[in-house]
Amino acid sequence: MYDVIALGELLIDFAPQSVNEAGYPTLAANPGGAPGNFLAAVNKYGCSAAMIGKVGDDMFGRLLIRTLKTAGIETRGIVMDPDQFTTLAFVSLDAGGNRDFSFARKPGADTCLAPEEVEEGLFEGSRVFHFGTLSLTDEPAAEATRRGIELARDHGMLVSLDPNLRKPLWRNAEDARAAMEWSLCQADIVKISDEEIDFLWGLSPEEGARKLLEEYGVSLVYATLGPKGCFAANAKGSVTVNSPAGIRVVDTTGAGDIFGGSAMSCLLKTGKAPSQLDAEELRRIVAFACTAASLSTQAHGGITSVPALADVERKLAE
Repeated sequence: MYDVIALGELLIDFAPQSVNEAGYPTLAANPGGAPGNFLAAVNKYGCSAAMIGKVGDDMFGRLLIRTLKTAGIETRGIVMDPDQFTTLAFVSLDAGGNRDFSFARKPGADTCLAPEEVEEGLFEGSRVFHFGTLSLTDEPAAEATRRGIELARDHGMLVSLDPNLRKPLWRNAEDARAAMEWSLCQADIVKISDEEIDFLWGLSPEEGARKLLEEYGVSLVYATLGPKGCFAANAKGSVTVNSPAGIRVVDTTGAGDIFGGSAMSCLLKTGKAPSQLDAEELRRIVAFACTAASLSTQAHGGITSVPALADVERKLAE
């Protein structure tokens, strides 16, 4: 029914706009959450998408659902909880646009998604199930995530993972590492950053990608390198693609998610299994995704910063 279903957090990112004399920031609210950002790119570039998650029955929850609908994402899998607030993330940015997060999530509505609230009907006829590890930090959302993976396998879907490490949301580094390791064993396609590879194993991106292919049963790995681009590999080969030059970075929030969703849309359009892409196909996919992600950093937020297809194509042509 859908090209991609994602399960996980929807939240509001508060990004700084200015700072007063006392050092307090003026914040702008932006729709976010890694799975929502991912799906916004999937849909923007021509594939159908549906979201499973939970928000509060509050102003921000209603805004998030409306934003996803406007972005063309199916929202019937999103539950509104009258007893919990929509999760909030407060973003601080350095001079290069790199971000750090503080979360109001004790609990947030996203952590309260129950396994029985995962709608099986969304999985029927769908192609890819995508998740991240932030839905594994707390119960019952962790069990709901495991239920989503089980349904995806029952329906013959590919499983996609972005570990999306956010250390402040874990009780300790050991819990985060264990959840990431478990998640990697469930996935066919993995988008993982160089920092996450170093956190898990102390390896280079290339060594980490090979480890995932050879030891974890992953079919396709995108090891992102921040502003430097991406190393991608499957059983047939590997490529390294640089990010485009000349980008004035404002906010990197959501860039990795937009890379993942852009790459997914390109992969699905090939009609090939992820393990069967040749090096040239990998290169085209990664070049498109790097360009889309880079252009997204010129605006604040995630869901609303996905660049138009024409802008990505124009930048690629340069």
